[in-house]
Amino acid sequence: MYQSDRGGYRKQESFFEIFWHSCLGKTIVTVVIVGALLLIAYLTCPSERYMREEMTDNIRQCIERPDSIQTDKLDDMLANIGYIFTTADSVVNKELMDNFNRNNRLEYYDHTFWSTMRVYNNFRIEGIRCAIGFLGIVIPTINFNDLLLRDLPIRKEREPGSEDFYNDDFYFGETPDLIFKEENYY
Repeated sequence: MYQSDRGGYRKQESFFEIFWHSCLGKTIVTVVIVGALLLIAYLTCPSERYMREEMTDNIRQCIERPDSIQTDKLDDMLANIGYIFTTADSVVNKELMDNFNRNNRLEYYDHTFWSTMRVYNNFRIEGIRCAIGFLGIVIPTINFNDLLLRDLPIRKEREPGSEDFYNDDFYFGETPDLIFKEENYY
């Protein structure tokens, strides 16, 4: 009797197995999986409205924490992760929230597959990232020290033009040579 496989008892591979074992097959399957993940990331990228709502809640929680100034980076990170799963109390210090709204500005940036939000104020003119959003989740990276919450007036004796204003003992900047007295201009 005639055998077509000439005595070889190897199993015949299916077309899918041959395709999977080829370099082209593995590349195509990888591209399809990555493409599906990118499509899911694109469809679930948080919108500007959702990011603003979540960040307002996260900022309220950050303001509510009385010890948020004295924490280290790990405590801030754990608190920010906790903000994802919790909401702020209904009663919050209205004066601080009004000051936040007056002195800070939140800006939304869409990066196609994820989004970020930055807070701008007089201390952080270049802005600092305060949230990352992807897969429908908003992860806050806010720190209490990044927010401008109080307006403090300049004391009368520290007004520009007074002698005390130009005194180097009261200057706390990095380059005190930038402050010139009136005599320097003559």
